[in-house]
Amino acid sequence: MRKTPLEALAGLVVALSMLLGACGDGSDDVEFHGTVLDNPYEVPDTELTDTAGEPFSLAADTDKRLTLVFFGFTNCPDICHTVMGSLANAMMRLDETDREQVDVIFVTTDPARDTERVLRDYLDHLDPSFIGLRSDLDTIVEVGQALAVGVDRQDPGGHTTATMAIDSDDTTPAYWGEETSAAQFASDIHSLLEED
Repeated sequence: MRKTPLEALAGLVVALSMLLGACGDGSDDVEFHGTVLDNPYEVPDTELTDTAGEPFSLAADTDKRLTLVFFGFTNCPDICHTVMGSLANAMMRLDETDREQVDVIFVTTDPARDTERVLRDYLDHLDPSFIGLRSDLDTIVEVGQALAVGVDRQDPGGHTTATMAIDSDDTTPAYWGEETSAAQFASDIHSLLEED
């Protein structure tokens, strides 16, 4: 039986609606790979020192929409290099718009060996835009504790392995474990930037 023009139009509208729904961006279905914090930590305004010898605070000087912070040391035999390599790869996966809104910071947990020059050389091999920070060990421990990152006073270089996110409100909305891949970091960074 032949359809009337109105029935044909109605059928076309239904078909187009289904097609457009199937072609949606699927953002509601994107899995978040890190851990979202219901009660984010407040980022302390404690001054550390960057690789140029200038004061740098994780609260006052992180002016991008998202900053990722990892505490580690350059002589780390494995985990630090893996995490920092994943972060460097994740930054390459982001489009330019996302990349411009993100900083990556490496805070040394071994300030006796990780001088400004050592830190800068290490980070330049990963991504020259990465920021390196240091201070005396007590100050680093204090900043780490405020972000729920453990730094071992008795074992310089000893630390927990979370990568913390800092947002523009100077709080930590999420963190990731050491097993997070570059693709997972990139996906989650994009999701966090889309939320604002």
